[in-house]
Amino acid sequence: MRNLVDGLRRRGHPSPEKVGAPMSRSVPRILAAALVAAALLVPPGAATAGPPRGPAPVVTRAGLDPALVAGRGATVDYVEQEAEQGRTTGTVIGPDRSAYTLAGEASGRRAVRLLPGQYVELALPRATNALTVRYSIPDAPGGGGITAPLRVAVGHAPARTMTLTSQYAWLYNQYPFTNDPGADLLHPDWWITECSCVPAATTPAPVISKPFRPHHFYDEQRLLLGRTHRAGEVVRLTAPRGTAAAWTVIDLVDAHLVAPPRVVPRAVNALSFGADPTGRRESADAFDRAVAYARRVDRPLYLPPGTYQVNRHIIVDDVTIAGAGSWYTIVRGREVALDTPAPDGSRHTGVGFYGRDAADGGSSDVHLSGFAIEGDVRERIDTDQVNAVGGALNHSTIDTLYLHHTKVGMWFDGPMTGLRVTNTVIADQIADGLNFHTGVTHSSVTNSVVRNSGDDALAMWSEGTANASNTFAYNTVQSPVLANGIALYGGTDLTVAHNLIADPVREGSAIQVGSRFGAEPFTGRLRITGNTTVRAGTYDLNWNIGLGAIWFYALDRSIDAADIQVTGDAYLDSTYNAIMLVSDWPVKDSVRIDNVRFRDIRVDGTGTSVVSARTAGGASFANVDARNVGAVGVNNCGSFHFTPAGSEFALTDLGGNDGGWLAPWLLPNTITCDDRPPVVPPPPPSRW
Repeated sequence: MRNLVDGLRRRGHPSPEKVGAPMSRSVPRILAAALVAAALLVPPGAATAGPPRGPAPVVTRAGLDPALVAGRGATVDYVEQEAEQGRTTGTVIGPDRSAYTLAGEASGRRAVRLLPGQYVELALPRATNALTVRYSIPDAPGGGGITAPLRVAVGHAPARTMTLTSQYAWLYNQYPFTNDPGADLLHPDWWITECSCVPAATTPAPVISKPFRPHHFYDEQRLLLGRTHRAGEVVRLTAPRGTAAAWTVIDLVDAHLVAPPRVVPRAVNALSFGADPTGRRESADAFDRAVAYARRVDRPLYLPPGTYQVNRHIIVDDVTIAGAGSWYTIVRGREVALDTPAPDGSRHTGVGFYGRDAADGGSSDVHLSGFAIEGDVRERIDTDQVNAVGGALNHSTIDTLYLHHTKVGMWFDGPMTGLRVTNTVIADQIADGLNFHTGVTHSSVTNSVVRNSGDDALAMWSEGTANASNTFAYNTVQSPVLANGIALYGGTDLTVAHNLIADPVREGSAIQVGSRFGAEPFTGRLRITGNTTVRAGTYDLNWNIGLGAIWFYALDRSIDAADIQVTGDAYLDSTYNAIMLVSDWPVKDSVRIDNVRFRDIRVDGTGTSVVSARTAGGASFANVDARNVGAVGVNNCGSFHFTPAGSEFALTDLGGNDGGWLAPWLLPNTITCDDRPPVVPPPPPSRW
């Protein structure tokens, strides 16, 4: 608490001693609410003696031995356990890396399937008072989802029931997808791999099975346990008999030790302005009044423990809003249809905290921390502004939020500068996790987690105006269902460092550098350093080929910034290639990829090659070590002209490239093109 107050003081807020008396009557109310919530927590030493013990806990990070990813990804307040590492009366599904499968979208590509009456149990690896469960249950036959119970028993404590839902899962068909499993093709004039044809232009018309391309199967829920359980106590998750779910798939369990609710002494209290912590009444107007007052008196706004119903945007500028912690302060809202579309094309609104539009000058000095935003977005409508946080936020901070069930966790439209996002969890989004869009500069995302995004998990998109001097560092990305874990679309002086990216599913991979979507060119420095990817390198349904764990994609223009360096990365257990450089067929003779330098890279396991080149240009390699390579080390197709002079893509060996993958006969541009080489599944990664 002292740290919070000191932090507010450093940002120019008055000290508690100097805050005036008018709001002091709210302090007992704040403390009382905090004490009620704190009563849910019991110190570790108070746990019941002699708890039942289960199998020895196996702790993972993104399905990996934590020793393999030390110093990479987010430092989090929980430990992860994969359900398949537990003891179960159900069935382990997977491994499978195919799109449109439950195992393919699972963390580590495996999970546990429970029929009614079956269970999976895990031993707690640490003192725990809260759980996050990632799961999937079936859709309703006509779409729209179902609900079903999951019995949660921990140690000797009475069992609790978690109500699972599939209302936010199960998308179908072609982009931008539908909730209807019986829908015909949304784009019959698009080529599809299922028939290797354009259905509308094919006679006789192909029969396309329904539901077509089901995906986005998983969701997660959090549960406070009401007491602290000791390490070694057993968590048993049971699909009860009589459940409406024909099956329940458990992917993973996160064990948390959540701190008591925090209190912000002498802050403006949202309850004093009519906010309802029971969630029965709409609190948006009360929030507006509280925000305006807090801004006027230059004091932080406190959201005490509770669930607040907010069904529209809260516009924020020059204000600090602090909750009691994301487990205690929850801002929840419905998606609301608009009578007429908004000027920006939105057909719906919903819960969200938004800065002013950049065209109106944006917002500045906004600080959001310590609460959850729970949306109600079930379909993807790209024109809708139904994101958890949005607008333009200059010189602002976002810390310790939990963002769930919105379209995009955070979408920022610049120009804007100086935003810091830290220690935040973004889960189960219909589209991106976070996007820096158009002229975002000197901004960063660090020590945050994105799981189950419906598009790029973390993206910088320089559409129209270049992003510049931004950083994504020390983040963990798990199971982006579509597109990439981290994607850069143009920009200047960008950094992607020390991230952990696992299990991208389709039409993207772990890291992409792409000249796509009308992005400005890459210029200046591009640093991709110290990242780890695992089980990446997906199958692209449009091209019918496998991608690289990291891939450079030249489409709108060449990628040829003066200083592009990829250093210190580890590409583990790549489904296809570790590194890919590619251009699309219609532009293969007009774009290139040049000036990319790979150094100090470790490649442990590829289904096909270390490097796949399907473009003109060149790259250099130094100290790139590889083992467990499934096919030829370099698959060099160039621009597919196969000239007597060799490929149009040249590789430069700067020495130290161990493992035999970059043999002298491959240099500089030997044609080794195998358009779709056979895949050899690599062994699990291990310490180097």
